[in-house]
Amino acid sequence: MTNFRKRYIGSRAFYASVLAILIPMIVQSGITQFVNLLDNVMVGRLGTNPMSGVAIVNQLIFIFNLTIFGGFSGASIFGAQFYGKGDHEGLRQSFRFRLLFGLGVVAIGVAVFLVFGEQLFHLYLNKENSSPQDIAETLAFAKEYMLISLWGLLPFMLVQCLSSALKDMRETFSPMMASIISIFVNLILNYLLIFGSFGFPKMGVAGAALATVTARYAEMLYLAVYALRRKKKFLFLQGAFKSMRVPVSLVKKITVTGTPLLLNELLWSIGTACVNMCYATRGLTAVAATNISGTINNLFSIILMTSGNALGILSGQLLGANDKEGAKDTVRKVIFFSIMGNIVMGGLLVLCAPTIPHIYNTEPQVREIAARLLMICGCTMPMHAFINCAYFTIRSGGKTFITFLFDCVFTWVVSLPLAFCLCQFTALPVVWVFFFVSCADILKIIIGGAMLKSGIWANNVVNSA
Repeated sequence: MTNFRKRYIGSRAFYASVLAILIPMIVQSGITQFVNLLDNVMVGRLGTNPMSGVAIVNQLIFIFNLTIFGGFSGASIFGAQFYGKGDHEGLRQSFRFRLLFGLGVVAIGVAVFLVFGEQLFHLYLNKENSSPQDIAETLAFAKEYMLISLWGLLPFMLVQCLSSALKDMRETFSPMMASIISIFVNLILNYLLIFGSFGFPKMGVAGAALATVTARYAEMLYLAVYALRRKKKFLFLQGAFKSMRVPVSLVKKITVTGTPLLLNELLWSIGTACVNMCYATRGLTAVAATNISGTINNLFSIILMTSGNALGILSGQLLGANDKEGAKDTVRKVIFFSIMGNIVMGGLLVLCAPTIPHIYNTEPQVREIAARLLMICGCTMPMHAFINCAYFTIRSGGKTFITFLFDCVFTWVVSLPLAFCLCQFTALPVVWVFFFVSCADILKIIIGGAMLKSGIWANNVVNSA
C-alpha cells in the first residue's frame, strides 16, 4: 500500500502545482460547457428541426476548430519546451508559426463552407427516416445559421493562437477570464436575440449565431488587450509583430512533429462527423438525441478534458528541462487523479441522465434516446479519461505519429467501420450502435497503457531546436 501511494498519489505540493494549472481550465471549461448547454436548450426551445439544423452546422465547425487545434498543437509542444528551457525567442517564433497557419486555415474554412456547405448538410439528412418537410426546414435553418457563424471563425482562431502561447507559459488565468466574458456575452445575447426579449428582434437560430459571433469578438478583444499590456511578463510578445519571419529550421521541425497532429485532429474530426452521419441514418430523432447527449456529456467531462491538457503542459515543461523521471512520475499521478475524478463525474451523469433531457422542448422519443446515450457516456467516462491522458502524454514528448495512429487511424479503421456496418446492415437502434462504438475504445486502453509503460514518449524535442 505504501508503494502504491508513493507511485500514484502525490504530495500536497504536487497537487498544488497541478491544481494551479488545472483549476482555471476547469472553471473555464465548466462555465463554457454550462453555457453551451443553456445555448443548446434555448435553441432547442424553438423545436427539433431548428436544433437539428444548428447541430449539423456545429458538427462541421467542429472540424474547423479541431484543425486549428491540431495545427497549433505541434507548435505548442515546442512552445512549452522552449519555455521550460527559458528560450523566449523560440516561444515567439512558435507563436508566429501559429498565427500564419491559422490565417491560412480560416481562409480555406470560409471557402469550403460557402462552396460546399449545402452539400455537406445533406449528408446528415436521411430521406427514409424523415419527412420531406422536416428535411427542408432543417436545411433552411442550417444555412441561416452557417452564413452568420462564418464571421466568428477569425476571432476564434486568434484567441486560440494567443491563449495556446500563454498556456505554454502556465498562464491559464487570462484565457479563463476571456472565456468567461465571452460566455456571458453569448448567454445574454442568446436570450435577447433568440426569443426577442426586452424589445430586441426575435431572430431564432440567426440570433443564436449572431450572439456566438459577437461573443467571439469580445473574447478576442479582452485577451489581446490583457496580453499586449503585459509584454514585460509575456516576453514572447515583445517584437512579435515586427516581422512574421520564422526560421526555416524551426518550421521544418514543427512541421515534421506537428503534421501528424494536424492530420490527426482533421481526420479524427471528419471521422467523428462521419460516425454521427451514421447515427443520423436513424432519422432526425437520432440527430437531436446525439446533439443533446453530446452537449450534456461535455459538461460532465470537464475533468476528463482539462486533465489531458494540464498533463501535456506539465510533462512538456519537465521534458524541456531534461527531467524525464519527473515527467514519468507526474504522468502516473495525474492519470490516477483523472480516473478517480471521472469515476465520480461518470456516476453523477448516470444518476442525472433520466431527468436532464426533459429540459428540452422536443419529442419524448428524443428525450428517451438521449437519456440512454448519457448513461453509456457516464459508464465509459473513466475509460476515456485514461485514453485522453495517454494521448496528451505521448504527444508531449513529440511522438506525434504514434498519437496519429492511436487516435485518428483508430477512428477510421475501427470506430467508423463499426458504426457504418451496424447502421447499414443491422436494424439495431442508435443506442446500441453508440454502445458498441464506445466499447471499441477498450482497445485504446490496451495500446495507450503499453505506450506509457514503455517510456518511449519521454523525449526532449528542443535540445537542437
